[in-house]
Amino acid sequence: MDVVRHGGSAPAAALPVALPGEGHVAVAGRAEREDGVVVSGPPGRGAVRADLEQVFRTAYPRVVAVAARVLGSRDEAEDVAQEVFLTFGRSSVPAGEAGGWLSVAAAHTALNHLRSGRRRAAREEAADGGGDAACPDVADAVVTRDERRRVRAALARLPRKQAIALVLRHSGLSYAEVAAALDLSPGSVGTTVRRAESALREELNRHAPSD
Repeated sequence: MDVVRHGGSAPAAALPVALPGEGHVAVAGRAEREDGVVVSGPPGRGAVRADLEQVFRTAYPRVVAVAARVLGSRDEAEDVAQEVFLTFGRSSVPAGEAGGWLSVAAAHTALNHLRSGRRRAAREEAADGGGDAACPDVADAVVTRDERRRVRAALARLPRKQAIALVLRHSGLSYAEVAAALDLSPGSVGTTVRRAESALREELNRHAPSD
């Protein structure tokens, strides 16, 4: 996987203030998104949780970094972060579980962008082509960009839980954090990640371009 690192604090103007009305199904007092992310039911009709701003400012950099790991684009990652925090703002996810929940939701949502073809070519070109000045060989730059696209396409074809575990681990989450976020035993995280890496290599080989 290519490494995409993004730091910085959350922009004040980006704080979510509303939630789209679609994309959720009520399930036994919880809301289950169409992408499989399950959240607790809303704290109240039209209500936004009181700790949203504090959680947003604390967790925004990681949420963007996780989404960028999948998408390779800062702009698209910020769009994903908006979606994720809009959902979180209407949820009753315990504050102590917010970090893990947000990371998983960011990976889920970013993978959905890949799988549904909602990538934006112009943004991808801007994100991947920004290094041309440092790499004067245009052929090398094109090969690198194509490889990144292949990796992202292969990632989107992996079983969802494997893909999420791989993204979270490569985004810097510890084994314990990945285990808590995905409801796994800490001892099984390493095995899950290794299987995901093996599956990713198999996908890349299976869809390798023929010369």
